[in-house]
Amino acid sequence: MSGAATTPAGLRRLSVPGRDMRRRRTTDRIMLALLGAAAVLAAVPLVLVLLFVLIQGLPALNVALITQSPVPAGSPGGGVAPAVVGTLLMVTVGTVIGTPIAVLAGIYIREYAGGRGATLIRFLVDVLAGVPTIAIGLFAYGLVVVPMGSFSGLAGGIALAMIIIPIVARITDEMLGLVPGSVREAAYALGIPPWKTIVRVVLPAASTGIITGILLGVARIAGETAPLIFTALGNDRITTSLGEPMDALPLRIWVYASGPYDSWHAQAWAASLVLVFLVLAFAILTRLVLRRRLGSRG
Repeated sequence: MSGAATTPAGLRRLSVPGRDMRRRRTTDRIMLALLGAAAVLAAVPLVLVLLFVLIQGLPALNVALITQSPVPAGSPGGGVAPAVVGTLLMVTVGTVIGTPIAVLAGIYIREYAGGRGATLIRFLVDVLAGVPTIAIGLFAYGLVVVPMGSFSGLAGGIALAMIIIPIVARITDEMLGLVPGSVREAAYALGIPPWKTIVRVVLPAASTGIITGILLGVARIAGETAPLIFTALGNDRITTSLGEPMDALPLRIWVYASGPYDSWHAQAWAASLVLVFLVLAFAILTRLVLRRRLGSRG
């Protein structure tokens, strides 16, 4: 038996694990390099877009742009103040209406539906997420604008709410699914009712991911143009009344970018930069509040 172990065949068998380990390490390094390259390639378009918007929009960015109203076509000067106010109002309305519905829908899918019911609801939510936003704008037009008899910021906010709902609902569903089942079982063992377990234990554990999903939804609806054409329409003066037509940065950018005047084109780039800054500021502010909340809890 001892002689058989020193035969060439036995030596080959002993050396195979070493070759397998080297092959696995090489494969691991290659895959790690490919993943890193994919991450860089995914970030490159974002960096290029931000740089391009910054280069094009910075020369026309000034205080007057965000404090003044638009001037008659062809006249120099003016600003996009009504669009800034309208964007903030309609995005707020859309987020306030859509986020609670989406979070509750995600909770129901993950915690209560189960089996075929959850599969069906997920499918319907995915279908809603894939519906073209212009179709959602037409639906909001028939649902709100026609009965009201006029375009309005409220109709625009409702259209944006319908866009944010599937995004936040699916992310809420996935984030709740990442919370270990043992956490729920521990709460049940202490006699905590299921609804209170969800509110006091599961949701706080998944809050970071859910808030990230809300940020993604807000960034998505902040840049929507097509639904607002059929609902908010636009306005050349500042208004805070949700019952009146209301301007928005995407609408103003679309109007100015498609216009024939160079001053409009410059303001379109500057308005794009303002829109990017607004979304970035909202994301940073939310992250800071969330970090402070989690820090105080720890």
